[in-house]
Amino acid sequence: MTDCLEIKAALSVTDEGGITGVAWPFGSADRVGDVIQKGAITSPGNLPMLFAHDQAQVIGVWDQIEETDEGLTVKGRLLIDNVERAREVRAMIQNKAVSGLSIGFVTKNAKRHAKGRTITAAHLHEISVVAVPCHPGAQITSIKSDDTAMPPQETNHMENEDLIDDQNEPQTPANAPQIDTKAFDEIKVRLDRMEAKANRPQGVHIINGADTERKAFDAFLRRGVERISPEEIKALTVANDTNGGFLAPEETGNELIKLLNEYSPIRKYAKVVNISAESITYPRRVTGTAATWVTETGNRTASGMTFEQVKMTPHELATFTDVSNQLLEDNAYGLEGELLFDFAESFSKTEGLAFVKGTGTGQPMGVMTAADIAEINTGVAANFPASNPADLIIAMYHKIATTYAQSGVWMMNRNTLAVIRQWKDGNGRYLVLDPISEGAPSTLLGRPVVEMPDMDDIGADAFPILFGDMSGYRIVDRIGLNTLRDPYSLAANGQVRFHARKRVGADLTHPDRFIKLKVAV
Repeated sequence: MTDCLEIKAALSVTDEGGITGVAWPFGSADRVGDVIQKGAITSPGNLPMLFAHDQAQVIGVWDQIEETDEGLTVKGRLLIDNVERAREVRAMIQNKAVSGLSIGFVTKNAKRHAKGRTITAAHLHEISVVAVPCHPGAQITSIKSDDTAMPPQETNHMENEDLIDDQNEPQTPANAPQIDTKAFDEIKVRLDRMEAKANRPQGVHIINGADTERKAFDAFLRRGVERISPEEIKALTVANDTNGGFLAPEETGNELIKLLNEYSPIRKYAKVVNISAESITYPRRVTGTAATWVTETGNRTASGMTFEQVKMTPHELATFTDVSNQLLEDNAYGLEGELLFDFAESFSKTEGLAFVKGTGTGQPMGVMTAADIAEINTGVAANFPASNPADLIIAMYHKIATTYAQSGVWMMNRNTLAVIRQWKDGNGRYLVLDPISEGAPSTLLGRPVVEMPDMDDIGADAFPILFGDMSGYRIVDRIGLNTLRDPYSLAANGQVRFHARKRVGADLTHPDRFIKLKVAV
């Protein structure tokens, strides 16, 4: 059963008073191969008349909806006395620039076949006036105020390279002579093309892979779930999301990670893994076996290993952004990038701080607040020693095992780096060397310097420098960027709320791979 709103066929519209049209001819397939059987459609007593399926453009009301031999026949009236847009649509109809109808419905029961579906039960939600209907036989048949009535089988056919009609000849009642589009003047042709582009069926375009998700995400941002096709919904829906949220397409997620690297450099060096459970546990060896010297026949001493466990639980990080409907409508293609940038900056700053100083309660455990990391004290209150301050850096480098030191990085903020940059060796050479190539980090004792804005400044009882192999700090990602579009909560204010969230955890796994510098009190 399909729960989404589908847009099919085209719909009639009136000029002054009532209009009679065929919203859907029974027994013939539309442009994507779907057939609605007679008796399948149920509807309320009357429906709003929309223009181009835009809920903000109500131009009239449908008073009568019934099934006839021709198909689903509708009668309605334009609100030309009170609605300016209704008068504009009337002019379009009179000049034959618009002559199609389109219905929006929810499929209740359908069977798939080679060319599409046979729909046996559907509930009608709305009927719109459009330029190019999905069903070529859904047309406006008469306008009361116009002396010239279009016959039911007359089709306003317009060339459209983006609409694919896999039927060589449309079935009755769409196989009658077509209106010659060349007779339209330049303004009317332009209008037809614009309306056709706005109302082309989303399921017609066949694209594969990640492009499908990107196209669906773009359509979702601009029009919402009630206005996108089932194929697009399938591309957006997260199967295991109990809240029915919408996941950003794959390219979107990758772009977010790129931006996160820019704001949170610790991700470049720490070990990052993705998990599929609510938590993950790693065993960690505390002690190992010990060999002892013995005589040829002397008693051997038993030894063994002891272990402990490090359990990592992802924590949730979330924010939301309110966007006006007008911004969504007028800046469709730039909006996605702006949202990504804003979300990435907010997420990266918050999680970056947690990776350094997180408490582990409701947030990741920070590398600087984790227990068991050895430290070296400056011995000078609130500063470095006046003479030979570089000795502290050299001592830190040699405090951890050679294997880890050769893979280690220096972590400090920009203020601390400014102080260390002034240190020189006995030959007057600066200890911090500028990068050889563009984009490479500066080096200290041959190892990269990573600027971490959340590290302490130099001061009493502070820890301004950390050195170590960052593979000993592990980040676990449970859920990547997850965005949810809420068009209802702020509808009265003309806004849509976009929620963004992710779940991430982190903890220290190997404290022996790090050493930190503490400034004396």
